[in-house]
Amino acid sequence: MSQHTAQERERFGSRLGFILVSAGCAVGLGNVWRFPYITGEYGGAAFVLLYLAFLVIFTLPILVMEFSVGRASQKSLARAYDELEPAGSKWHHAKWISLVGNYLLMMFYTTVAGWMLAFCVKGAFGQLSNITTDQTAAIFSGMLANPAEMLTYLIIVVLIGTLACTAGIQKGVERVTKVMMSALFVIMIILCVRAVTLPGAGGGLAFYLVPDFSKIFGNGLLGAWDAVFAAMGQAFFTMSVGIGSMAIFGSFIDKKHSLPGESVRIAGIDTLVALMAGLIIFPSCFAFGVEPGAGPSLVFITLPAVFDMMPLGQLWCTLFFLFMSFAALSTVIAVFENINSFTMDQWGTPRKKACLVNGGLIFVLSLPCLLGFNVLSGVTFPGIGDIQGLEDFIVSNNLLPLGGLIILLFCTRKGGWGFDKFLAEADTGSGLKFPRWIKGYLSYVLPLLIIVVLVGGWIPVIQAWLGMA
Repeated sequence: MSQHTAQERERFGSRLGFILVSAGCAVGLGNVWRFPYITGEYGGAAFVLLYLAFLVIFTLPILVMEFSVGRASQKSLARAYDELEPAGSKWHHAKWISLVGNYLLMMFYTTVAGWMLAFCVKGAFGQLSNITTDQTAAIFSGMLANPAEMLTYLIIVVLIGTLACTAGIQKGVERVTKVMMSALFVIMIILCVRAVTLPGAGGGLAFYLVPDFSKIFGNGLLGAWDAVFAAMGQAFFTMSVGIGSMAIFGSFIDKKHSLPGESVRIAGIDTLVALMAGLIIFPSCFAFGVEPGAGPSLVFITLPAVFDMMPLGQLWCTLFFLFMSFAALSTVIAVFENINSFTMDQWGTPRKKACLVNGGLIFVLSLPCLLGFNVLSGVTFPGIGDIQGLEDFIVSNNLLPLGGLIILLFCTRKGGWGFDKFLAEADTGSGLKFPRWIKGYLSYVLPLLIIVVLVGGWIPVIQAWLGMA
């Protein structure tokens, strides 16, 4: 059994710390990299409305459930199911989905976080100034092809995560994340003001803020389904629910405030960051005649050239990638803490030893992704892509929805923790209460929606496999 009893468990120093650390886990590259280019691909404001609708009906309930499981058990998912499940049941086996999912996420997320740091440094030293999109593309591909440069930034990212978590919850994770999240918002506000005041920015604001549903429904049912599925998937993945990344922070808080209210605040911060990223990107693109649906290359290839066209372009480019780095690193620290807490709860490992062992493991396990862009670039998987694509596919398309489905069933089924116990925990404390009347929706409709996301993620892969046959 764990050596960490409820009495010994560390606590956040403040409610603000809990909210910012949880939001920091959710706020990541899904908000500031994936959200803008998907919004661009699916027509702007109409897609944003779809996304917001699914965030409320799809993601928020599961977020409340993760927090409730963590707070009721006072454990990470390593022991949360063991503490809450009925005697003789097997829910605790789902803990390993959490551990594998968090490790897999870190195996590619550390590399991508390194890209952000690298481009922040390149911007600060003027390497992204006075260049075209072709030249930024060459800089980006040259970085990926250089394992030594990539390795340097990977080491920096892993060290930041290890050192922050070694210092503990209050002195490390909470303190560092508070600083990064505060700086992130300051930088974003500065960039938003700069972007929306650019000559010609009005077209980008209209594209982003004025819904045009013909962009979604004008391409027939298939086009509409693609947009709906993309919005559903983005809403689910943006909050990092399903692999215990949020349950752990529920275990570090008291019962003064109800969990639905806290979840709404955290989802609100996460969504605000995503929306602000769009307010930076779309007005900038329209002001300089750049295609907003440029896809994943929008951030690393298109935007440096856009910033370069602005007065003080080097400053804006550096600030943008600094904010991207903070968004990525806040997630790295939060997920790393989840892995460490799992190790501490499951095997009673002291914090410093858990951090050092997991830091070393994450570094080694991150190497295939890093090398997949150079030494192992010939390794590909049909319908999925390179090594990073495989790791992302396993986490995003499989473990996150599967883990979310298990937590949902655990909190709504009599054979699990049960809806009444979940509701009592969620509603303990002052603030917004969880509505009992949506039990039927949670029990029957939401599981089907998650299965749709799970199956839908496999459709293009199966199609690719059948095309090869």
